Amino acid sequence: MENKKEYILEVNNLKTSFYTHVGEVQAVRGVDFKMKKGDLLGIVGESGSGKSVTALSVMKLIDTPGEIKQGQILFNGEDITSYSNRKMSNLRGKEIAMIFQDPMTSLNPVFKIKNIMTEVIMRHQKVNRKKAIEKAIEMLDLVGIPEPEKRINSYAHEFSGGMRQRVMIATALSCDPKLLIADEPTTALDVTIQAQILDLMKDVAKKLNTSIIIITHDLGVIAETCKDLVVMYGGMIMEKGSVEEIFANPQHPYTKGLLKSIPRMDREQKERLLPIEGSPPDLLSPPKGCPFSTRCPRVMKICKEKEPPKFIAGENHLSACWLLHENAPAVEGYNKGGEAVEG
Repeated sequence: MENKKEYILEVNNLKTSFYTHVGEVQAVRGVDFKMKKGDLLGIVGESGSGKSVTALSVMKLIDTPGEIKQGQILFNGEDITSYSNRKMSNLRGKEIAMIFQDPMTSLNPVFKIKNIMTEVIMRHQKVNRKKAIEKAIEMLDLVGIPEPEKRINSYAHEFSGGMRQRVMIATALSCDPKLLIADEPTTALDVTIQAQILDLMKDVAKKLNTSIIIITHDLGVIAETCKDLVVMYGGMIMEKGSVEEIFANPQHPYTKGLLKSIPRMDREQKERLLPIEGSPPDLLSPPKGCPFSTRCPRVMKICKEKEPPKFIAGENHLSACWLLHENAPAVEGYNKGGEAVEG
């Protein structure tokens, strides 16, 4: 029997919407996933797929006109959706931390790095200023910032983009959180710096046994860093499983489309990159069936009429695609006949 306590995070049937003057935007529609301690999970999908809203829901940072409509978010076995603002504020930073997309807008330009980091450490760890400065220097050293004793007295604009991202990671890790959420941590960084940041994330997960969620539209980032993968589209999960399994044997037309649209170093022949035709669905009035049905090259009548369940596509590998149903026509590359499951 599965032990619930082994999971640091469980998200069950999460639904988050935003209420606008033109109607309800259903940003996240029934998302389920779970993580163990020390796991590296990637969430991938196009802009507007619901990745960042899922992360903000886990942090309970959905502001009006947004609302978590339904679902459970279990952190260490406790449902935090019912937490008060004060209780959640104590949890953020200390137990769950988040690195946002742009470090320049997240680091206050009028304060030195020392002030930004020590404020977080003193609030959550209840230590004096001297101890907080020592901890901040230790964390800057951990993330590879040279001469941390000097650089702690710098302002954000005195760091390069890569170094600012390292400062953000150091700040997020300064209170030893059990879960770190990184939203597009390598956006706007050049390829060399990207690789350094990703190596740093893997190193942190290993050294501190921190669970990390990396949110990105870049499958290359996922391949380089993560163990498990969730593929999102139209506010829903299309496919999930191990990175190795999904990259080797994708079982959803959307995932296959994403993989065909990026260059692959492991292919002997040069292949033409193929974009996914069409546009993402309007989440004010999402499609009745599969959200990808309007763009899918393998679309069937049922895809437009009924939302697909998740089918077992392999070991710890699920895909929400009707092509896996036992009565579907046989299509090369799809493991039809898998059992339909919840979650």
